[in-house]
This record gives sequence, structure tokens and C-alpha cells, in this order.
Amino acid sequence: MLMSLVASHRNRDLALLEQLSLGAKSIAGLAEDGRSPVSGAVVLPTCNRFEVYLETDDAEAARGEVVATLAAASGLAEDVVADALLTYEDDDAAQHLMSVTAGLESMVVGEREISGQVRRAHIEAQQRHHISARLDRLFQSALRTSRAVASTTGVGTSGRSVVSVALDLADESVEWPGARTLIIGTGALAESGVATLRARGAVIAGVFSPSGRGPVFGERQGIPVVQADALASAVREADVIYACSGGESIVLTPALVSSARATARHPLTIVDLALHRDVAPGVEDLRDVTVVNLETVGRHAPGESVEALEAARSIVAHAVARLEVGETERAVDPAIVALREHVFGLLERELARIRPTAGADAEAIARAELAEQSLRRFAKTLLHTPTVRARELARAGEADRYLGAIHTLYGIDIAVPADACPVPGIVDQDTDPSL
Repeated sequence: MLMSLVASHRNRDLALLEQLSLGAKSIAGLAEDGRSPVSGAVVLPTCNRFEVYLETDDAEAARGEVVATLAAASGLAEDVVADALLTYEDDDAAQHLMSVTAGLESMVVGEREISGQVRRAHIEAQQRHHISARLDRLFQSALRTSRAVASTTGVGTSGRSVVSVALDLADESVEWPGARTLIIGTGALAESGVATLRARGAVIAGVFSPSGRGPVFGERQGIPVVQADALASAVREADVIYACSGGESIVLTPALVSSARATARHPLTIVDLALHRDVAPGVEDLRDVTVVNLETVGRHAPGESVEALEAARSIVAHAVARLEVGETERAVDPAIVALREHVFGLLERELARIRPTAGADAEAIARAELAEQSLRRFAKTLLHTPTVRARELARAGEADRYLGAIHTLYGIDIAVPADACPVPGIVDQDTDPSL
């Protein structure tokens, strides 16, 4: 079976996500252990979520092993880790990954960076031989579905992202043309940040890398490298610091920033988008220093239109419905897909109504999580018997009876080809050379 264990900005504190992500490498390695119940694993740690996708024959044992591994790597108690991770199985796990990849679960809804992060997690699992064939198909389908959502619904076409929203929030304290900017970090967020900052007219004065990858990044981007002994000087001269290293230690402490800025005569704005924060608490309290972080972005992230989101969720529902359709009893496949899509579509619309808004209290979040779990169980139970009966009737040569019943009961027109879908490009294939 497929499983996903999920903690995200929607229901968990970002500090907890930071701790959980310390175990990312340990989790991926579970698939290499022949004694583990985990036969495939893909880990997706981003700036505002930590997710693990698994294939296993023993869901309870696999979850227990993941919890124990994360606890050991993060220093968190096992009960804290267990409470932090929501569990999705099979269709629900597929639906969640597809929604995440399409940007529907993002802090900035529709942002496109997440699809690249999912792609990198998929490729890394392939290269390290941690991924199973079923997980591989799931991730390929999720990436195709993301492209379909982006190209047909308008979700994400505004170009908004965590980076762009953060820099928009910094507009209040920054005059971008000519602003001297120090980059901290060399990963994907740094790459996209450099391009966005330059487009706003900022001057990239240097890059500091806690991991030591600064020279390679600096040469590729044409940016001077700042060594550790020159960091304080670079902080003093900067108008803006764009921090996204995601390392395991703080880079900018109140003492460092205060000392470096003692003789500065201009304000400093720090944009900290690292999941493992680069900026220590207290820096925002210093005189003439403004800090924009992920919490700030979450509070001010814009939304998408209801119509665009419903169209996107319809595409996701269809992709999930098609994912587990087998190669036998093809005569009833259109009906099974149509019924699954119908139920999943209704489910997602109801879940969208009960999901807590940003800043909701813990009690409201817990109630919403319980309601979501109940609704998902109900949907799976509702679909089980009709799906089994469809296969039985197809094998008995009575598929027409089933197709007629679906049309009569639900008004679903199933006189369509098996590969019909809301948009082209999301039908599963064994391989997809564009991924």
C-alpha cells in the first residue's frame, strides 16, 4: 500500500517542521534495509512542510519505524513526532501528493516552486534507489497533473510564490533599485531569489554559504563569495539580506547583527525563508532592522479564485481516480473512473469548506483533522462495494448492467472513451521523458 506522513504549515508550527526535517536522510535510507517494512520511500522537506511517502505491506509497522527514526534524528520525543504526522493511505496519499505538487496546499496557493521541489525529491529517490515502482508511477502522475493544472486552470499564472510574496512584503522598508543584497545559502531558493532580486533592481553584493558551496554558486551566478571572517562586514554594508540556507545552525544572531550594524547609518531588511531558520529570534527587535520570515508570508499570502481552485481540484480528482485503474476488465474502467472522480470531487469540495484558516487555534485544527479523516474513510467505504461489483460483472460479461446503473443512480455519462479526462496530459504512462 501507499502511505504519506504529513506535517505542514497548515497544521504545525514551523519550528516543529524544522526539527522533523533533520531526519530526512535517515528516513530515505529505510528502503535500503531489507528488514524494514518500507519497500520504497520519498522524502519531501520544503520551507513549510515535511512529508514522507512510503510503499509498505505493513502500515502500522512502517509508521512506527518512521516515527522512531525521526525521533532519534531530531531529538524530539516519539509521541511528539507521532502526533505531528497526519497519515494518508492509498487514494488519500495520492490525492495529497497531487494537490501538493499542483500548489493547492502551498502557503502561497498556486506557487510553482513546489513542483520543482517534488521533482527533485523524486529524482533523488530514483538516483539513490530508494523508490519503488508504484511510488515512481505516483510521482510521475503527480508531476503531469501539476502541469495540467498550471496550463488549464489559471492557478499559479500570477507568478506568485513564497519568494515573490516575501519580497513584496519587504517593499515597505526597501528601495529595490541599487539595494545592496547579501545572499545566505546556495540552494533552489537562493537560485530563484537571485533572479527575482535582480529583476527588482537589487545589486547582489555577495553570497555566504554555511555549507561551503559558495564558490560554485558564486561562479555560476557571477557573485562574490563572502568568507566567514568577512560576514560581519558584509552584514554591515547590506541593505537587504536574503537568507535561505536551511542549514542546521543559526547564521545571524542578535549579537552578530547588533555588532555589525553598530556603525551603519542605513536600515537593514532581512528576508528569512529557511525552514531551519538562518535568523535567530531577537534580531527583529534590533533598531532599524526589519525581518520578513515564513510566518509573515503565511499571514499575508494571497488566494486564488474559487472557480480556478475548483477546476484544479477536479483535475486532481480525475488523476487520482485513474491512478489505480488496472489493466483488466477494461469495459468498466470508464464507469469506475467516473464514479471515483464524482466521489473524490465532492469530497474535496467539502474538505475545502472545513479546513481551518491561517492562524486557527489548536482545537480548531484538531477538529478539522478528525473531520477530514472521517470523511475520507466514508468516501473509501462508499467506493469499495461498487468497485468490486464492477469487476465481478465485467468478468461475467454483464458490464452493461453496471454502466446503466451508474447512469441511472448518479446521472454520470459513461459513454466516453477510457482515456477521457478534464484536460489532456494526465493519463498514466510507464515513462514520461519530460519529467
